[in-house]
Amino acid sequence: MSDAHLSARRLDEGGSPVDLTDEPIELGDREPAAGPDRPDVPARRRRSAVVVVLAIVALVGVGALGSWGWRIVQQKDARLTLPEQVAGLRQDSSDRAASTADYLRSGLAADIELDSSFGAVYQDPADARRSVLIFGGTTLLWQPERDLESLFELMADETAAVTGLRGVSPGRLGGVMKCGSTGGEGGDFAVCGWADHGSVVLAMFPGRSVDESAGLLRQLRESMQTRD
Repeated sequence: MSDAHLSARRLDEGGSPVDLTDEPIELGDREPAAGPDRPDVPARRRRSAVVVVLAIVALVGVGALGSWGWRIVQQKDARLTLPEQVAGLRQDSSDRAASTADYLRSGLAADIELDSSFGAVYQDPADARRSVLIFGGTTLLWQPERDLESLFELMADETAAVTGLRGVSPGRLGGVMKCGSTGGEGGDFAVCGWADHGSVVLAMFPGRSVDESAGLLRQLRESMQTRD
């Protein structure tokens, strides 16, 4: 017995025909389409991501500002004293040294407004040609590195430009310390300085290398500087 062709079979033998509409059939857990009552989902996600990023940036900014403020509190009340002897050097109290120190101090005070300033010459007992000239002062400095660079520019006005300027370790007292070299009547010599939120100091080291001068300035600083 053969079957009739499928196309010839009557539809009324089975159930009612499926009612197909023009609306698309949704399959699975797809996102609802955007419409007047539903905001665009990708756009909503992008806005959420932006909010998260802005929150992170704000948090980082607040942390950086807090760190900067804490450094100011720690460093702002600096005191500088001049010991008679330090790091194998002896303070020169001669009239010539006093005149030189006063000249350096006056030049600094004219360039940076300070609460207190000083200038001094330290003799090396082993070699008078390796005397150290040091000058600086104390005040509240908002941008220590900028003020230190102003001192190096002051040096360039008085002698030759300071070349090879580079950052060196400031030691346990923090802040910023830089060294370079310049020329004078006695030949090239090292120039180093430090600055923090409470003090700025520059020193000249005839007859010494930059590396030796950086180490010597750290010793001088630790003997000279205290904080309230």
